[in-house]
Amino acid sequence: MLKGLGSLGDMGKMMKAAQEMQGKMAQMQEDMNSIYVVGESGAGLVKATATAKGELTSLDIDPSIFSQDDKEVVEDLILAAIKDAQKRASERSAEEMAKLTEGLGLPAGMKLPF
Repeated sequence: MLKGLGSLGDMGKMMKAAQEMQGKMAQMQEDMNSIYVVGESGAGLVKATATAKGELTSLDIDPSIFSQDDKEVVEDLILAAIKDAQKRASERSAEEMAKLTEGLGLPAGMKLPF
């Protein structure tokens, strides 16, 4: 049917590929909410869990660190655990995006809109 239309046939293929990519990206965004990473600080005394999108979902603090004198230390450990979780979430998100773009034949390191 598209024979003889030259580049219009190729355009149809490109549009179909773009629609497939859009669907895969939407699914990946949804999947990022169910992938969890754990950031730690203080040799595991404070743990922060986040989704691969970077949303903090839980915080676990070992009770041994609670002391009135150590308030600043505890605050620093909590902050460090959250930052570690966010960093891991960002790395995991980049890994998932690389898998998606690789499967679509896109160039490595191509930035997509998220």
